[in-house]
Amino acid sequence: MKRLLVTLLALSAAQVMAADPPGYVRWSAAELKGFSAKLAAAMGVQKAATERLGNFGNHYFMAAYREADGEAEIHETQTDIFIVQAGEATLVVGGQIEGGKTTAPGEIRGTSIKNGQAARLGPGDIVHIPAKTPHQTLVKPGQKITYLVVKIAAP
Repeated sequence: MKRLLVTLLALSAAQVMAADPPGYVRWSAAELKGFSAKLAAAMGVQKAATERLGNFGNHYFMAAYREADGEAEIHETQTDIFIVQAGEATLVVGGQIEGGKTTAPGEIRGTSIKNGQAARLGPGDIVHIPAKTPHQTLVKPGQKITYLVVKIAAP
């Protein structure tokens, strides 16, 4: 009986020690790959869908899928990091937002960007878009893109 109790305690201790640290999250490549189909099925009229994956204090992770252009936008207090999983698009950064309107606290959205710089995005690309930087994701007809977004609150 004593031996059984010691064995059970040892197994319980091993399970506790094997538990993930608080705040630790891992998304496997298979899970991330599955977001293309999952979000495509959830697309709205703007031909885009997102899903928040986790909140972690001053930052959060989100999966995004697009089959059409996004709005031009500026986040006054958030930095964006995009990690392209599949597909391709053009990212326009800098310049000035045309038709910009405040849509939420610290969020400005508009129709397009004037005098911005365009960069082609494809699988494996990572971009860092600082707070207060105009940006817009453009997707040609017939194309699509799936990417992860890390949104970080400015200090």
